[in-house]
Amino acid sequence: MNSPSSAEPLLQLQDVSVAYRTASGAAVPVVRGVNLQLAPGEILGLAGESGSGKTQLLLSIIGLNGQHAQLTGSVRYRGQELLGRPIAELNRVRGARIATVFQDPATALNPYLPIGRQLSEVLRFHGGVPGRLARERACELLEAVQVADPHRRLQQYPHELSGGMRQRVVIAMALMASPEILLADEPTTALDVTVQSQILRLLLQLRERHGIAMVLVSHDMGVIAGLADRVAVMYAGRIVEQAGIDALFEQPQHPYSEALQRCVPSLAGPLPQRLPSIPGAPPDPAALAPGCAFAPRCAYRLALCEQRLPELREAGPGHWKACHYDQPLGRLRGELT
Repeated sequence: MNSPSSAEPLLQLQDVSVAYRTASGAAVPVVRGVNLQLAPGEILGLAGESGSGKTQLLLSIIGLNGQHAQLTGSVRYRGQELLGRPIAELNRVRGARIATVFQDPATALNPYLPIGRQLSEVLRFHGGVPGRLARERACELLEAVQVADPHRRLQQYPHELSGGMRQRVVIAMALMASPEILLADEPTTALDVTVQSQILRLLLQLRERHGIAMVLVSHDMGVIAGLADRVAVMYAGRIVEQAGIDALFEQPQHPYSEALQRCVPSLAGPLPQRLPSIPGAPPDPAALAPGCAFAPRCAYRLALCEQRLPELREAGPGHWKACHYDQPLGRLRGELT
């Protein structure tokens, strides 16, 4: 089921699944029956450990999963289906209406081309804008994302910039054609805390100034808490909880969401001798058990959890969870190691 929204969805995913065909011919699921929607100007966070399917879900929106991926379901942008459309048609949407900030700016930028040319290419491809005007727009956006001396930066190559500077360039590139949606995949990965904070403030400013809607992928619950309006928590390719940011952090309804929050160090009170962690490891997508994938790691598991997959159901107004356990969480807080 889809969670309700107060505005007409700008982007809507219905029963989206992604699987990869192995050499033996078996289909390995990495995203399983995801339903999400994004309202205009909204920031939706996708949280979960590495391998939970966040990036694959993001790539399915713009059809970049690769030739070996099998995609099913529906991805609609302003009511128009994107899933299964020809590459030529998708290319008119990618970068123009839906832009992406990829996880690693060092690999997202071409090391052989100067920054100015890479930024200008976006407008030349999507709007046929002449080189001079495209470079002017590039310079404006570099200044908007707080890159010092933007005219000089246009002449430089990616290796001449710091990690934080490259991340700003990638964000500027995504904004070149004034998209409505920004897909941000771990935009602060490998950045130090100070630069991370600057990038997060920048993303909020972009929403405030330009009304851009965002899907923010992160395994860092602190980043999600500081930026998102709503959050969807993923585990083993499924959405296990979805709620407004305040509701999810104040009263999580799924044991996995609670466990993720507890792994974030608190600045209040004495520091523990050992930081909490979730025991075990995420499951192998090629060997998923019939019940809840989180059951082997869950302190609240029931016998039913190992037998039947829980459906995503409403746990309160605007709050959805996929869990058989219906009692309040918290009584087993000492179970994490």
